Amino acid sequence: MTPARRLTVALLGLIALVVVGYFVPGLTGSDDTPPSATTSGVTSGAAAGAVPGASSGLPVEELSDLPAQARTTWELVEKGGPFPYPRNDGVEFRNREERLPRKSRDYYREYTVPTPGSDDRGARRLVTGSADEVYYTGDHYASFVVVDVTR
Repeated sequence: MTPARRLTVALLGLIALVVVGYFVPGLTGSDDTPPSATTSGVTSGAAAGAVPGASSGLPVEELSDLPAQARTTWELVEKGGPFPYPRNDGVEFRNREERLPRKSRDYYREYTVPTPGSDDRGARRLVTGSADEVYYTGDHYASFVVVDVTR
């Protein structure tokens, strides 16, 4: 085989590996764990293991450590509303930023956590998962924490 042909075969093989790795993420060994964020008041270890979503690798915070409006929003979620932004609350959260574990398209729902003094919905949200996970973002999806709603 000539050197030029060897190079062509090697390049085609490399391209095939990249394409397969891109379209079949299970072969790459990744575990869909999002990048972790740092935050204060974080629970770790055995206490975090019992919290739905704690296995995501994200920090775990107690609901009582979040802004008071987060507890109010969580109480509305548990009751099924009514929500302050009915067109936006309870709608599908698409996880475009991929900060949360990858799941099916309709897995997550988002809810507004009102921001005092804001003229609009603000940046704070609770996002719930179908397996009872609750996530909080105070910076409009740039980072998340898992919420321990029992505390």
